[in-house]
Amino acid sequence: MIVTLTINPSLDRTIEVGSLTRGAVIRAAAAHLDPGGKGVNVSRALLANRVPSCAVVPFGGDEGRRLVTLLSAEGIDMVTVPVTGPTRSNVALAESDGTVTKVNEPGTALSAAELDAVAEAVLGAARSADWVVASGSLPPRVPADLYARLCRRFARAGILVAVDTSGPALTAALPAGPALVKPNREELAEATGMAITTLGDAVEAARRLRAMGARTVLASLGADGAVLLQDDGTWYGEGPVSEPRSTVGAGDAMLAGFLAAGARGEEALAEALAWASAAVALPGSRMPGPADIAAVRRDRIRTSTADPALPLRPGG
Repeated sequence: MIVTLTINPSLDRTIEVGSLTRGAVIRAAAAHLDPGGKGVNVSRALLANRVPSCAVVPFGGDEGRRLVTLLSAEGIDMVTVPVTGPTRSNVALAESDGTVTKVNEPGTALSAAELDAVAEAVLGAARSADWVVASGSLPPRVPADLYARLCRRFARAGILVAVDTSGPALTAALPAGPALVKPNREELAEATGMAITTLGDAVEAARRLRAMGARTVLASLGADGAVLLQDDGTWYGEGPVSEPRSTVGAGDAMLAGFLAAGARGEEALAEALAWASAAVALPGSRMPGPADIAAVRRDRIRTSTADPALPLRPGG
């Protein structure tokens, strides 16, 4: 069982356009409304592949009720926590070449009592869990050490914690010793103060996160693939997509695939890349199921030792 916590969930509207021109009137080719938030997406990907998962989701207002309705329609096992403020809405503009422009609302502050209720809900759901995934941005005025405190509580209960967040929430969580962190390239750079221009830079930044306390680092590098650092090795993998449609949720699918595959070594990295590649080929923030993942050309999923001189795409 994998429990996910999405402290700042959202309704995600993805609008597909040919190309984005600032100031122009653009007619959409298609639009999709999906339940959103990093932990929510991890649970959706796991459910689509018949891996047991429970999502803990605070919700409020009309948007929150719509979010719960969408999750229920997908059959997500969840624990909902009502809060006073409305759930946020996010918009993604997906161009035909795979470029995605996102506008994310900040979300609504949670009171101390609401945060306690969320923590108790996670603790209750995690009694039989192997992993707790704490992921996504924190709402305004929520303490930056929230994930760090959860890491310490669950470690005492023998539960592994994966953290996928950014900024102060990520740096605060590292000394708490999360079993896994999954930063992207931008988050690696922000957490370490490094410029990430080569694969060697990404590996060195991931090593620094391990030195700060993370036991495993799975770092997604966008179109350049991902690197995995664990006690017993460092691996690099890539999974190119010939016709990308949307990168929204691809990192969440990667994390779900990695955990579903046992979260160890080169084979788990290859599975994570297959799930992420399948997600990129889908519209909106749809999560890939077995048929989508089976359609991925496995001969294009390549893992190897990391070549430190390999340049990364600008802005990737």
